[in-house]
Amino acid sequence: MTGRSEAAELKKAAFAAGCFWGVEKILAEVPGVVSTRVGYAGGKTANPTYEQVSGGRTGHAEAVEVTYDPSKARYEDILLKFWQYHVPTTPNRQGPDIGSQYRSMVFYYDAAQRAAAEDSIRRLDQARIFNDPIVTEVVPSAEFWEAEPYHQKYLKKNPKGYCSHHFQSEKIEQVLKNS
Repeated sequence: MTGRSEAAELKKAAFAAGCFWGVEKILAEVPGVVSTRVGYAGGKTANPTYEQVSGGRTGHAEAVEVTYDPSKARYEDILLKFWQYHVPTTPNRQGPDIGSQYRSMVFYYDAAQRAAAEDSIRRLDQARIFNDPIVTEVVPSAEFWEAEPYHQKYLKKNPKGYCSHHFQSEKIEQVLKNS
């Protein structure tokens, strides 16, 4: 033991990729992820509500904040799931969900996360995994406003609930795991 508490050793990551219900379910399944919470990030309004965000008035995206144990999960493992379960080439849209609140975003907490996100975009674009260029925004972590309680773990509480996220391609893993 290093003398630091376990909580001090945990790291955070945050992503937006459409409706946060599906993103949370997928990222929570990554081994080493300790917790997730859904909320709103990337906007200008303090303490926004779901109604405000879904109305497109705040500039926020529906987002998921992930807390993970870096001794059990690499940031790149979580990033891989992010790429595999959404379409990062459609601006302000995921499937039938349309609006800036559904845009694709990576919120980085340090220089290493930023570099990993930008490098993965470069590699996926060069490999032409998708028909169009990736439009995912890579931005510094912002104020994360936790969503209302009924949104937390929504698909766990409602297994037949709406989810537009589906596995995209094994090629993504091949590109990102092979330098």
